[in-house]
Amino acid sequence: MENRAHALIAGIFVIALSIAILVVAMWFSGNTIQRNQYMVVSKESVTGLNPQSAVHYRGVSIGKVEGIQFDPQNNHQILIDISIDANINMTQGVYAKLGYQGVTGLAFIQLNDDGDDLTPLKDEALIPMHKSLFDEVAGSGQDLLSNINLLVKKMQELLGPQNQMQITNILYNIEKVSKNFDGLANHTQPLLDSFVELTTETSSLVRHIDHLLVEMDDVVINANQQGGILDNLSQSTQELAITIPELRKVTDGITRNSYHLDRVLQQLEENPQSLLFGRTEPLAGPGEIGFIVPKENGK
Repeated sequence: MENRAHALIAGIFVIALSIAILVVAMWFSGNTIQRNQYMVVSKESVTGLNPQSAVHYRGVSIGKVEGIQFDPQNNHQILIDISIDANINMTQGVYAKLGYQGVTGLAFIQLNDDGDDLTPLKDEALIPMHKSLFDEVAGSGQDLLSNINLLVKKMQELLGPQNQMQITNILYNIEKVSKNFDGLANHTQPLLDSFVELTTETSSLVRHIDHLLVEMDDVVINANQQGGILDNLSQSTQELAITIPELRKVTDGITRNSYHLDRVLQQLEENPQSLLFGRTEPLAGPGEIGFIVPKENGK
């Protein structure tokens, strides 16, 4: 009986220890944290991503990858099951990218949110995956290589035998032009020396002109002063304005006297005896008293 009692106690102890180990294992594994399930849809390669890989949100670890499989309805898409902490509020603007841990090649899922759509993300919703930086660089590198290959082909065409001959002719013509330019420079040097002399003479002329302008300014100032040329000219103009009306009156008097003198001379010419006997009365005209009808010849 004593052996059975010891066996029973040992069995109970083993069972209790197993239960305790299981509880501790579950506690350390984090299964006590409530999680939400989401599906990440990727059309790109997910190299380096494995189940149990970490899921980060803005650099903070919030979950893990539960499974990876192809989309049964579209083999060009990869479905990635992730579980994240239910306390993290996700929105409809969230998207995923692949991140890589140093040089190990191991990948993790990096979730980001551009903030365009603040609607809460429902459980088991689809999250699109964008190209990672590595994929973008790889794509750009492929395009760069294609452009380099195209450039190499163009260079080969450019350096063909016919183009090489043309390039040689161009270099020869450039050499001839350079020699002609040297000769032209030698002929141009005297012209440049003359231009320098002309510039010097022009500077001297400008100084003389400046001096002349200063003297003209002095003359204008003196002319504008009281008693100057302009002042005297103004006084002469005023005196002339007063003299002109008087001169006009004298001219009118001379004109009238000339008219009367003309009449007197005309009368003396017609009747010179009036100078001795005085002015005779004019003969009466028809209808006037003393009018005499002239006699006709022969009557």
